[in-house]
Parts: sequence; C-alpha cells; structure tokens
Amino acid sequence: MTAEQPPRQMELVVPASLAGDRVDKTVSFVTGISRSAAVELLERGLVLVDGSPVRARSRLLSAGEVLRVDLPAPRDDAPVADSTVRFTVVHEDDSVVVVDKPPGLVVHSGAGNLTGTLVSGLLARYPEIAGLPLAGAGEPTRPGIVHRLDKGTSGLLVVARTVGAYHCLARQFREHSAGREYLALVAGSVEADAGVIEAPIGRSARRPDRMAVTERGRPSSTSYRVVNRYSEPLALTLVRATLATGRTHQVRVHLAAIGHPVIGDERYGSTSSRPAALRGELSAGRVFLHAHKLEIEHPGGGRTAWTSPLPADLTALLGKLTPI
Repeated sequence: MTAEQPPRQMELVVPASLAGDRVDKTVSFVTGISRSAAVELLERGLVLVDGSPVRARSRLLSAGEVLRVDLPAPRDDAPVADSTVRFTVVHEDDSVVVVDKPPGLVVHSGAGNLTGTLVSGLLARYPEIAGLPLAGAGEPTRPGIVHRLDKGTSGLLVVARTVGAYHCLARQFREHSAGREYLALVAGSVEADAGVIEAPIGRSARRPDRMAVTERGRPSSTSYRVVNRYSEPLALTLVRATLATGRTHQVRVHLAAIGHPVIGDERYGSTSSRPAALRGELSAGRVFLHAHKLEIEHPGGGRTAWTSPLPADLTALLGKLTPI
C-alpha cells in the first residue's frame, strides 16, 4: 500500500454565478464529489472561506470570497474509471445502485489490478462514488462497495452512492439483516429436502489462502432447500441457499463441508465438483453459483428486494441434465 501524499488544496474565487449558493452545494459542484462527501469535509474543517474553516453546510457564499478545499491526493493504488467494463444495472436511485454482476468480473481492485473491475466500471458511470472514502465511507480501493461476490460467481450486488447509504448498507451486512439467496448446483444427491448448516468458518490452518470449517472460526449459518434433483449424466442437486451470516466463501465452504461441493469449484471442491461428464460446460473459473435474490432495508426507508434469473450459461447446463 502506497503512503498517501499531503492533501491537495483547491482554491476558487467565488464568481457572481455562484454567489448566494450554499457552501456544501458549491464544494460538491467544483470538486465533483457527492453532496454528502462535501458535508463530511465541512465537518472536518477542510473547507475554508477567506482563510477561516466553515462547518455550517447552509452557509451562503458571496462573490469575491476565496473558497479553499483540502482534498487527499490521488493514491497510486486508487482504482481507475473504465467505461469498457460491462455489467447490468437492475436498479438505480439517488442512494443505491443494484447490479447483476457477470461471471469472470472481479468486484474491486487489488495489487497491480487498478482497472477492468466492477469498481472501475462503476466509477465511469457513477463518478460521485469516488468521494465516499474521502468522507470516511469505505476504503479507497473499493468505493461504494459494502459486500462482494467472487470472480466466478454471478448475480446481484448493491452499491452505495452516498455516505449515508454506505453506512446504512454496511450496518445491515455487518449485522446480517440484509437478505441474500443463492442458487447452486452441487455434486451428488442431497438427501434432505431442506436443512441448516451450522459450522464456524475461519482461515484454513493448512491453506491460509482458503477458508475452512474450523473450531477457531466465526459462527456461520446457511440454510438450504432443494429445488431439483438430477440423475443424468450423473447425480446432481440444485439448491437454494440462504445466508444467515456473511462469511467469506460461506456457501461454497458449507456445501463442500456436507459432501456436496458446488459444481466448478476448484478451490473447495474435489473431483466430484469437476466431473468429466460436465467438462467444457462451464468456462474456466466459473462456478455454478448465482446470487439470485437480494433484500435490503433501503436507506430511504422500506424493505426492498430484487431477483435475478439464472444467466444463460447456467441455464444451458441445466438444460442438458435429466431431472428425477
């Protein structure tokens, strides 16, 4: 992680066209950050008028006053906007965006991976989210992101557009009150029509790059219900998995722990999750796991839910199976 440079200063002599405007509105307009991010800067004393900090967001500006805003310098590891990134927007409003992430797309940047991610595409379409970390809402490498999906997983993901929305959503995922439901095709015939997997998940002692069911892990709970069972070309089961907690790789780890790894899962599966009979049916790195339903308490009020049908590649695979 590259050390941050001293804050930049943006200075402006207020023109007549901006005279009478609120300071928070003007800071947002001239810097390109959201209004809520501008308010955060005001509260932190980083907005000055004629050399004196201004903290009242409703303070009106006068022509000829000198407005100065302190902004953190761009980081070397900051994500880069990329309009070529393709994803589907299911819903958008002033507070949140809900996207349907395609498989193969990484959600946010990592070391040496500053473009070509979902965040890069979001920055190109919703540039205001770049100001959220500046206002203390999230990390600079993942503006607006409150939860994630693995690269090989498709489906619904909600993104915050304002500071208030970020904190509201982050609390819901932290407290596990957001509803998340997945569709997964797993190896073998799951015997029970429904069940709950209660098993702590933590870092694997043998493979630190993986998660595992371990006594040292955090309490984790996944409920499942069988949607369909298949007999040909081999025994497989389509299940609907609902998260009561939100651990890394939770669905994949829990289903593998009960002997039914997700098809295509090379990390937590075995030869049964990569059967020869289905070879070539899924692209490299793709797992048969789809974030089918997302339910949140909308920052503006009210419980809201969205659903996403299985994408074409997973639907095509199911079409080649024989249901029981």
